[in-house]
Amino acid sequence: MESDIEKLVEMAVIGEKKALENLVKCIQDRVYKLALRMLARPVDAEDAAQEILIKVITHLSSFRKESSFMTWVYRISANHLLTTRKRRAELLEINFEQCQKQIDKGFADTWHPSVSDAEQKLIVEELRLNCLQALLQCLDRDLRMAYALGEIFEVKSNEGAYILDVTPEAFRQRLSRARKLIRKFMQKNCGLINLENPCHCKRLAPSAVKTGWVNPKKLLFANHKSKHQTDDFDESYLHELDELNRVATLFRSHPDYAVPETFIGNIKEMLDSGRFKLLQ
Repeated sequence: MESDIEKLVEMAVIGEKKALENLVKCIQDRVYKLALRMLARPVDAEDAAQEILIKVITHLSSFRKESSFMTWVYRISANHLLTTRKRRAELLEINFEQCQKQIDKGFADTWHPSVSDAEQKLIVEELRLNCLQALLQCLDRDLRMAYALGEIFEVKSNEGAYILDVTPEAFRQRLSRARKLIRKFMQKNCGLINLENPCHCKRLAPSAVKTGWVNPKKLLFANHKSKHQTDDFDESYLHELDELNRVATLFRSHPDYAVPETFIGNIKEMLDSGRFKLLQ
């Protein structure tokens, strides 16, 4: 796979437009997924991913094969996402204390009679995915990026160090700090980690709808386009794991998101526009 990508890079650099289109198709979903974990909202992730791909395309000739091409792409992506303006989720300045308060007050409501079983199931899944995104927002950008790369994308410390332009030790320290903060909150609150914990998605979901945390008419994640058919989340499998692995597995359990169709159209339009020096 990596050798195929690097062949596309070589062809794209000498002006093969079709090779560039195929190269973008190979990397766009992974760029988008990293942006989504950092920015939390699909519309913001879509904008950022588009900006990142423009940088990748216009700097393609500077790829020196010091790493794999995808690692180089992640380096550009990380730099962009760590320095870009604050988007909607970050402007809310979510923190662990706010999440704790939401949990503490969220168990009094029941489902409205008009909400069907199928709708309840979808809302519960939306809440689970939304909650995981919110917890990532409780981390500052440096820790969030280290957690996304190291825990969710399972990048090794040397590769993570290259992506973030830090030492392997610095990358490991950031990842360790992020893990501790996430685990501390999850081990105390999340019913998916410990059945005796107070917060269970099914119990919190009616309140999440009532307070507007989840909008049943505008689901962000449960209905999101994905590359593969997503099976129902298996809670029983999660509890077969030790507690530390449950947290990591839970954060990796998001669907294999694919970029929205509007994104694909926008990128194709840009490639066809002749705006990029690489293609002229």
